[in-house]
Amino acid sequence: MTFADHILSFNQHLKIRVNLPENIRVLSPYRENPEVLRIATAFYKKYYDDHQGRKLILGINPGRLGAGATGVPFTDPKRLKTFCDIDCGFSLHEPSSVFVHEVIQAYGGVEKFFGDFYISSVCPLGFVKVDDQGRETNYNYYDSPAFAASLTPFIVATLHEQIDFGIDTNKVFCLGTGKNFKFLKALNTKHSLFGEVIPLEHPRYVMQYKSRLKEQYIDKYLRALEE
Repeated sequence: MTFADHILSFNQHLKIRVNLPENIRVLSPYRENPEVLRIATAFYKKYYDDHQGRKLILGINPGRLGAGATGVPFTDPKRLKTFCDIDCGFSLHEPSSVFVHEVIQAYGGVEKFFGDFYISSVCPLGFVKVDDQGRETNYNYYDSPAFAASLTPFIVATLHEQIDFGIDTNKVFCLGTGKNFKFLKALNTKHSLFGEVIPLEHPRYVMQYKSRLKEQYIDKYLRALEE
């Protein structure tokens, strides 16, 4: 199996068997929307259809407008069409995707970046909170400590699965310097999955609160990724 085959099989078979908090549902785009599988297959077959190893970058969990829409972490439909020449047939704008793809372009472009790195999430399935009017907002795995604890066996098992794709375990890059990093660092201390966990400010944080300093954060990402 190629790296792409491993990713696609992994994503299609993801399933969580835990009790969900009230008004929370699992965001499982590969199971919910056949179009997501078509889009993601085109992407992963284009950039990962080989047997080479890669370094791992971990976000929090998939969100509605990025991986929830395309099946590709931190890549919304606009970036997928502009940089990867893959047309989803619809358009969504996700700020984190904007930042990540600026990093990718500064690194040397999509072919070089995706040849060196695989982006996933600490929890590879996402969650949404549904209010009384049926409106959905993203919900992070760590928003409830009890929920995070119940998900831990699933998270550990899926990280092991992804490492077996051919991941370089000397270091892992964690997107998020707060709760995501704290959780992953503690997990790594206990299970010794990676030699080192490198924290980087989450793209959404940069775009929402530090946009005027965006170029500095891009430089910080590049220094970390190129070491």
